Amino acid sequence: MGSTTLTPTKPEQATRIGGSGRGGGGFQPGDFDGGEGWGDFRVPERTYRLGMWFALTGIVMLFAAFTSALVVRKGMSFDWIPVRVPRVLWLNTFVLIASSATLELSRRSLRAGAAKAFIRWLTVTLVLGLGFLAGQFLAWRELAWRGVYLASNPGSSFFYVLTAAHGFHLLGGVVGLTYAVFRARRIAFGQARRTPLDVTAIYWHFMDALWIYVLFVLMNWM
Repeated sequence: MGSTTLTPTKPEQATRIGGSGRGGGGFQPGDFDGGEGWGDFRVPERTYRLGMWFALTGIVMLFAAFTSALVVRKGMSFDWIPVRVPRVLWLNTFVLIASSATLELSRRSLRAGAAKAFIRWLTVTLVLGLGFLAGQFLAWRELAWRGVYLASNPGSSFFYVLTAAHGFHLLGGVVGLTYAVFRARRIAFGQARRTPLDVTAIYWHFMDALWIYVLFVLMNWM
């Protein structure tokens, strides 16, 4: 009997056990990172997306609870004092909407292979996100200057809680954008996955829509 030489199979050449195609079990070629070894197994993109949607569902439930509490508390309160919304919040809204636009410009540039434009627009998005947070701080400073604090009355309490909760969650998006900016060059040249960018984009656009909802509540129910 002659000897048989086994040729190592690279991870990107791996197929599912029990047959090829998406119908069987096992791993997919796309589940490995660049073929550097079996230790480079990576989580499929759909898993990250599913996890993000679960997280967003939790955020929706949180703000729905805040809204319900606001409506009930206002309806049974005799000490509710409406809060005049600082004008800077309108500027903040424009800044946040603009950041969603620049984020999509960056992703479009990435698909078109324009690396410099991709990095530039992504950086602009991060700067706009930081600008929004700075604007929120200015809004709170204006309220404090007017003598409206967290514990002043139920109306002011809900104002601070809603805007702070949104700002805290948006800060998570800023962290994601910062990570994407630091890896932007590698993403642009195909040396790193673009999954963090795509998942962050879902989160960021959601934060944009959530802010519009929060602003609507502040304008109409406070």
